[in-house]
Amino acid sequence: MELTIAEKGSKYVVEDKKSRLLYTVKKKGFAQRYILLDASSYNLYTLLQDGDSRKPGFSVILNDDLFLKMECKSLFLDPTITAEGKDMRFVIASKDRKNFEIILNDIKVGRINTKFGVSGSLQYDLEIENTAFDDYIPLFAVAIDKAFGEMNRS
Repeated sequence: MELTIAEKGSKYVVEDKKSRLLYTVKKKGFAQRYILLDASSYNLYTLLQDGDSRKPGFSVILNDDLFLKMECKSLFLDPTITAEGKDMRFVIASKDRKNFEIILNDIKVGRINTKFGVSGSLQYDLEIENTAFDDYIPLFAVAIDKAFGEMNRS
């Protein structure tokens, strides 16, 4: 499966290869809270940003319960975010803060590549095996943007 996640104002839009809108990620309130909505505006998941800019962390919430706990292990040497939940462990690892591999339970299942848009905004191309895809996967690109976006823009 191939998706594009692009920042549009205060939200992110997730489109497939044919530019069909699949999801929208909107910032909610003044907190660092982002909600993932499907194409019919149904609330699927919530991404909460924890920690600070030195050690960003995230929680993915499903039906008011913690679904995944995400933690940025390193911002500089080996930029890596881990995401752990029930019976699954993702490692989202990079060497350059721009191109990330998605590893699920020690098996590579996809990648996220950072590109620069025309207006200087960042865009994320997500490629993942169909068997590993779930609705929360686009939130990985949002977490990458929140953790590494400022460094990549400068």
